[in-house]
Amino acid sequence: MSITLYGIKACDTMKKARSWLDEHGVSYHFHDYKSAAIDRDRLHKWCAEHGWQTVLNRAGTTFRKLDEAQKADLDEARAIELMLAQPSMIKRPVLDLGDRTLVGFKPELYSAALA
Repeated sequence: MSITLYGIKACDTMKKARSWLDEHGVSYHFHDYKSAAIDRDRLHKWCAEHGWQTVLNRAGTTFRKLDEAQKADLDEARAIELMLAQPSMIKRPVLDLGDRTLVGFKPELYSAALA
């Protein structure tokens, strides 16, 4: 199984996810979408699987700093444009297991998915 972990290197939640994977001997490729970007098709796939409301990180400072006009009347298309323009607005981590993805880090979900 080819596993890719998507996120941002300096994020604390990312560090927890990477540590968990390393401690459990899970081999993975890390894709930093802040430095290597993210493609529109992948964001569409994640939004189709989880809903754009889950994929868009509204709790982060990047989203909170947007003006109210940018935050108003969001839909999937506008959310994807925001995430493409500023990938730090993508919830992290996204663990791509090939046949499905996990958004966010919860050790119990990683354990169940990788058992």
